[in-house]
Amino acid sequence: MSEEIKPILEDLGKSFHDFKQENDARLSEIEKKGHADPLLQEKVDKLSEEVAKNAELKQTVEIQQKNLADAEEKLSKLESTLARPETSNSENVNRQMKAFDSYLRKGQMDPEETKALYESDDTLGGFYAPAEYVAELIKTVTEISPIRQIARVRQTDKRGIELPKRTGQFSAVFVAETATRSETTGYTTGMMSIDAHEMSAIVDISQALLEDSAFNLESEMAGEFAERFALREGTAFVSGDGIGTPLGFTDSTAGVGTTNSGSGSALTANGLLDLVYAVKSEYLSNARFVFSRATFAKILQLEDGEGQKIFHVGLNLVSGAPTTLVGFPYTLATDMPAIAGSAKPVAFGDFARAYTIVDRINMSVQRDALTQATSGNIRYVARKRVGGAVVLPEAIRLQNISA
Repeated sequence: MSEEIKPILEDLGKSFHDFKQENDARLSEIEKKGHADPLLQEKVDKLSEEVAKNAELKQTVEIQQKNLADAEEKLSKLESTLARPETSNSENVNRQMKAFDSYLRKGQMDPEETKALYESDDTLGGFYAPAEYVAELIKTVTEISPIRQIARVRQTDKRGIELPKRTGQFSAVFVAETATRSETTGYTTGMMSIDAHEMSAIVDISQALLEDSAFNLESEMAGEFAERFALREGTAFVSGDGIGTPLGFTDSTAGVGTTNSGSGSALTANGLLDLVYAVKSEYLSNARFVFSRATFAKILQLEDGEGQKIFHVGLNLVSGAPTTLVGFPYTLATDMPAIAGSAKPVAFGDFARAYTIVDRINMSVQRDALTQATSGNIRYVARKRVGGAVVLPEAIRLQNISA
């Protein structure tokens, strides 16, 4: 019998003996008097509770002892199995078991035992020291033309918008005091339409990857869709041909005027000045340059006849580039053409008045769990409807690389 349960059984036996004596006395008193003494009744109740408590404690200890015995039996079988030559392959397993047992029992290991477990070998404990997993996706930067920031943006719930436009003007004339006045003709109007064109993207992701990925892939894909759409529309606002896409302001059909640079292969300072003042004065208060980062670098390299940087007057390479060019701000747009013969790498003017963007449907992402169900994939379909066009060509001009 376990030493732990023996005193419990002794207490249980004693409490039951005392209970039996007092209860017999209570029953005898009831037979004689018809009722029991209250003090005797209270004593019997307490003894009854003590018997029940000891009985419950006995049952709990027996269950614990049974569980402990089962665990010891399983551990004994496991040690026997691991000690077999055919399962150990080397003495490492025995050393590991000894080291592990020593650490559990004493809280430390002998110097010789520490050689059995080390990090550099996954099979000898290295799996318990994994490298840190950083849940951060490394992504390159995607450059997007910021034309939406400088143009006029309109929202519509139709397939597009129509803008009334003056297409012709009359001329006023001087007349003599009594001369006959004739009608002045030439004033005409028309309608300009900007349709919203659809962009779409489809990505399939396996159900298992969605379940097991350390990232929230649905959130990640929403960001990717937004970035890809912004990149594509930015390109269209600059160079789109208007056929199923927005019409870009550098496209030849947009009607934007050009000013020659004065060189067939490069930009010149005089060409930039000609470009600025080819735009009507009314538009200069809100005008700006638009060019790519590479073109901007070439502009900053322009020199006067004595080798001085024209646009770095009062600055040095440490202080950086000027915030304005010829007194006007600039916007770096990665989709602007590069400097080359007959190219138009620089635009200048009031883009808020010259170019209008129409948003019909903002980006929406549909989760399709049925179409690719047999392949174990979830399909994500993203779409957006947007349009754009030059509505006032005279408000901007392009620098043409030509003599």
